Amino acid sequence: MEQGLELSNFSLLRASASKACLLLKVLANEDRFLILCQLTEGELNVGEIEEMLGILQPTLSQQLGVLRDEGFVKTRREGKYIYYSLASFEVIEVMKTLSSLYCAKARKATHKH
Repeated sequence: MEQGLELSNFSLLRASASKACLLLKVLANEDRFLILCQLTEGELNVGEIEEMLGILQPTLSQQLGVLRDEGFVKTRREGKYIYYSLASFEVIEVMKTLSSLYCAKARKATHKH
């Protein structure tokens, strides 16, 4: 029976751990988390995100820039609007889980009013 991981498997594990830590680091910002939570429902433009979350334009643009630079969101231009959506399988899966745990209650309360 082998003890521990082979060196090549350990390298893969370390690379995966690095990606997971980056994901968690990006999610550790409340505004970015809220933006990603909203995007689990589908693509939105900046104005829609601003209206839904109440994050002011300068902060929103900064946080969307971080999410875009890290590959968490992708953009699509339609006329004068830029639409944002979740960009990777990993982000989609993690946000589905986190959204169901932490965002679902707020959505239900909003829909009742």
